[in-house]
Amino acid sequence: MRLDLSSQIVLDRVPLRYYRPENEFELSALTRYEKVPTEIYESSVEASLHIAREIARKIKEKQATGSPFVLALPGGHSPQTIYQELIRLHKEENLSFKNVILFNIYEFYPIAPQSNSNLKLLKESLLDYVDIDPKNVYSPDGSVSKEEILNYCKTYEQTIHNVGGIDYLLLGLGRAGNIGINIAGSSMNSQTRLILLDVQSKKEAVNTFGTIDKVPVSAVTMGVATIMKAKEIALIAWGEDKAGSVKDVVEGTMSDAIPASCLQAHENAKVHIDLNAAFELTRINHPWLVTNCDWSNKLIRRAIVWLCFKVNKPILKLTNKDYQDNGLEELLALYGSAYNVNIKIFNDLQHTITGWPGGKPNADDTNRPERAKPYPKRVIIFSPHPDDDVISMGGTFKRLVDQKHDVHVAYQTSGNIAVGDEEVIRYVSFLEDVRRKYDAGNEALKKKYAEILQYLLHDKDEEDIDTPDILFLKGHIRRQEATTACRYVGMDTHKTTFLDLPFYETGRIKKNPISEADVEIVKKYLESVQPHEVFVAGDLADPHGTHKVCLDAILAAVDELKGAEWLKDCRFWMYRGAWAEWEIDHIEMAVPISPEELRSKRNAILKHQSQMESAPFLGNDERLFWQRSEDRNKATAELYRQLGLASYEAIEAFVEYHPL
Repeated sequence: MRLDLSSQIVLDRVPLRYYRPENEFELSALTRYEKVPTEIYESSVEASLHIAREIARKIKEKQATGSPFVLALPGGHSPQTIYQELIRLHKEENLSFKNVILFNIYEFYPIAPQSNSNLKLLKESLLDYVDIDPKNVYSPDGSVSKEEILNYCKTYEQTIHNVGGIDYLLLGLGRAGNIGINIAGSSMNSQTRLILLDVQSKKEAVNTFGTIDKVPVSAVTMGVATIMKAKEIALIAWGEDKAGSVKDVVEGTMSDAIPASCLQAHENAKVHIDLNAAFELTRINHPWLVTNCDWSNKLIRRAIVWLCFKVNKPILKLTNKDYQDNGLEELLALYGSAYNVNIKIFNDLQHTITGWPGGKPNADDTNRPERAKPYPKRVIIFSPHPDDDVISMGGTFKRLVDQKHDVHVAYQTSGNIAVGDEEVIRYVSFLEDVRRKYDAGNEALKKKYAEILQYLLHDKDEEDIDTPDILFLKGHIRRQEATTACRYVGMDTHKTTFLDLPFYETGRIKKNPISEADVEIVKKYLESVQPHEVFVAGDLADPHGTHKVCLDAILAAVDELKGAEWLKDCRFWMYRGAWAEWEIDHIEMAVPISPEELRSKRNAILKHQSQMESAPFLGNDERLFWQRSEDRNKATAELYRQLGLASYEAIEAFVEYHPL
């Protein structure tokens, strides 16, 4: 069973030779803008396995000489697969860590010993499962007094020096280009020190601490100069939300505004990224600037859209000189003139626009994104959380219902951890009032409500997870909100299904890996509906990774169902909206939304009251979900207008997924 198919979605638009050139000559041409050696992998898993094997090889080389291997590691989500592979190598291939001296790159401060911490995460994800000597594990102490912290940082720096320096330092890349907790403005000469966390660093630490309010105000981190003294450095970054930072680090100017850019001056540093994180690099995103291209329709569209914004012209006003001055002579040679290319791309984009997302019945569908027949269609909208359907495609959702398609919605997770305690307190207090009025003698319910309120109001500590009763209530609060939103859109709410995929039900931010049990649930649901059209979340920038796991569960189920007769007549559309939007050059279906429809979409989102101002997980975007959704939909419409197409209030965008 293939459980990581989402990582391969990018492959159909990036030729292999752009990231795996056949020889050094081609590599040199492709990487002319890159200032740090950069290795691009098809997936984060492939990259992680490669890095783990490199670390293992270096450990063994040191063992052969009887020398210690000094390793520095980060916490965070990015290196977890690397750690899992190191554990496997230890257990199955006798990799020993007895000669390893390990340094934790940073630790939050101040922090109690029993609290969530970077060291705790390292122990839980690696150190507790290998034979490293605890005496060889060094970490900044988050409980040192404020009076002693300055001397403590100097001592930590001296300890690194005393063991002979760091042989291999693994770094994760922050969204703002930080390494360790070296944020923008960190001096290139900085050593281990106490640093106040900026807003971006706090947001990235939410994965560890649950909410931004629980994130400590500062951290002890190795400085930029400390990091640069390491003999070898590997910087890792996965996912499209890191693509901008990767471009800044690899192709930008070395600056303390982007601390990771210092690696441009290191003689033995390498960047390891997956294709999604590589997408902003010139050789991947604008290959015509560094090589001759394999001109697919999508690449031509991307080049023309890029050219339009570079010269500030709509498509139909581009001239031969515009093409010649900006490295696109190949297209003139292929099509004869700018006019021919312009008309082709203008029509291509025009044909993505449709007010009939389920297909227009009794119409010529030659140039329409969705076929006319069958009509009406059985449609499934998969929603990772109980609000992604209306946030990301609420206008299209309503169109499908209004146009009389048989619409089903499947909510893949309960979303229970994203409900604040105050919501439960409010609902339980309401239920207790109802009990007193209509069922005053029900002592069991009275006792249960009292237990829940006592726990939430008085007994629950920051590190405590919710009880099963509270998780149940939080999940059902979100169920009722989702059902209300579906009712508002006009859908038959009997066709809503709550899959409650088991990977999510941990009661913690950290979820379990996807399993065959998750896939089987999705598979059975698909078989029961046998849809003609399926909408899935392709929003892989979700900071907690839930969208990716949910997408992987669907794609794995589809992969398992290959050969089914109904699947041959089914199309899959990927939507975005909560965290990012599709680039205009990839959009294959654009559904216009009128001002009235946009207002209706906002109202549907607002039915999810627990996810308004009090929502714990708004991510790195300060705007509320309805605000960011509207802004992105309006921005997409504005891009179409700037390219010379019709002007709409807003547009929801989709990309078709073709089963691999």
